[in-house]
Amino acid sequence: MIGEVYADALAGESVEIEYVDGTRVPLEAARWFEPIAGDEELLARCSSPTLDIGSGPGRLTVALTRRGVRSLGIDITPRAVALTRRAGGFALLRDVFDDIPYSGRWATALLADGNIGIGGNPAALLHRVRHLLRPGGTVLAEVAPPGTRSRVDRIRLRRGDVVGQWFGWATVSADDIRRVAVAGGFAGADCWAAHGRWLARLR
Repeated sequence: MIGEVYADALAGESVEIEYVDGTRVPLEAARWFEPIAGDEELLARCSSPTLDIGSGPGRLTVALTRRGVRSLGIDITPRAVALTRRAGGFALLRDVFDDIPYSGRWATALLADGNIGIGGNPAALLHRVRHLLRPGGTVLAEVAPPGTRSRVDRIRLRRGDVVGQWFGWATVSADDIRRVAVAGGFAGADCWAAHGRWLARLR
């Protein structure tokens, strides 16, 4: 049901993120279809091959393909995968913890748009991603601004009376990314700001 409500958002339906305390905020899925200021800061640092984790409608996967960087998007929603393929990118219906092609040989893994929060356990996610990368590989992640409290929320997606399952989603602050990177098996992380976004490179 998570994927179904998310697919509705990608189709232009009004979908909200609902927290356990009842707070609701809009899921602004439309912004993932077009380039976002700061994307170039990620794209320019990607090496072939790049794995785009939680690729959504595929704006980054497609952009990499167009510039000659071999890339693959993975997403849990069939509609997202179809949108990426329709736009000219390569994508598979996969959870990051599923069997991923080319495991252990990816040069770069992208966790854009806050996808370091997938699963609600950033250290476990990074451990998994580290095993997908080749030796010396890099993770490029988008994190929350300094001063933000790192936390794990229980959330679900809602479209009117239709609700998805509760799931964990983490927020990782730029203040904490180095600690989280080490907990995930990386040597450390560099962090910088670009066009109002905070980005990190883990090695």
